[in-house]
Amino acid sequence: SYMIVKMKVNLDPLKNTKRILLDIRLVPLQGNRFQPTTFPSLGAATFQTNDGMGLLVESTQSMANRLELTIWDDTRNDVKYQFDGLSHVRVNRHGKFLTDTILESHRLNSPYLLESKNKEFFEKIKKEIVSIETGPIDRKKLIDSVLKYDVNSLIHGLFLAKKDLAGGRLRIARALSAFIEADGVQVAASGGVKNDHINPSGDTSKGFGNVPFPRDEYTANKITLYVNLDLALIRSYGLDDNTERLLTLLSLYKIRYLLDDGIRLRTACDLRVLDDISAQIPKDWQLPSLEDLQADLCAVIPKCKDKMTVDVFEFNDEHKKGKTKDEIKSGDI
Repeated sequence: SYMIVKMKVNLDPLKNTKRILLDIRLVPLQGNRFQPTTFPSLGAATFQTNDGMGLLVESTQSMANRLELTIWDDTRNDVKYQFDGLSHVRVNRHGKFLTDTILESHRLNSPYLLESKNKEFFEKIKKEIVSIETGPIDRKKLIDSVLKYDVNSLIHGLFLAKKDLAGGRLRIARALSAFIEADGVQVAASGGVKNDHINPSGDTSKGFGNVPFPRDEYTANKITLYVNLDLALIRSYGLDDNTERLLTLLSLYKIRYLLDDGIRLRTACDLRVLDDISAQIPKDWQLPSLEDLQADLCAVIPKCKDKMTVDVFEFNDEHKKGKTKDEIKSGDI
């Protein structure tokens, strides 16, 4: 039996709400310039809007990674101690910590679990989820199994892209999404030089010599963090009240922790929240405090503990390098 603990966070106002939408104004912590995310062969992702040039400051994928890390403790190589009991899968190499589904970009779809010569996890999850290779997916079985192994996959999404797992059709959409955009942006061009005071004209290909470089940062009329929590999707999982509450509280905790901890995306992109945080939908709903969210999470995790496990699997394969484009072109495949 569990002690009756009075919950600090009232989720009743959200019962008839399909989504929580937050538009959170951000500003640089100091000065006016900031550095956005960049992409290979593209650079900064700019686009035109009715308000002028817009800019993607941080992508949905990157924000998902940052939100996941809000419950991780690097010194423990584990979840923060107050969240012990949340399901996740640890991967060891020769008995020592290697990685975890919370750290892996694709969570349970990690190659260290699904591509390993050690088929223990693959066979276990296949047996639990896949009843037939073709035909409709048993969604309830999928949800229950994902909850058992990695609760964060029910929040941040999952795509088990293995043809041997129901033909690669096992997918769960993101319940929690976030991205940062800037409006009315202008390039703040600058630059610098890597100085070599010993040999300014040295071989730059080996790191010697003076190396000048250009640098583009940006200014903006407005920077906004957009957050979308799909409560309807969480309800569609068909879980009991305690587990549904766990997923909602955990999602809200991740948002609040990220905002309270400061949004330092890069050395030259350190942002802070400008105004009080209230929702666009439902109108004027206030994001609970970090202390209240943590207290309620600590109270509800034990009530869901029998549905979640912390598993450990070994990945002892040889680390192999991928083929380069030149090797592939030359037929070395």
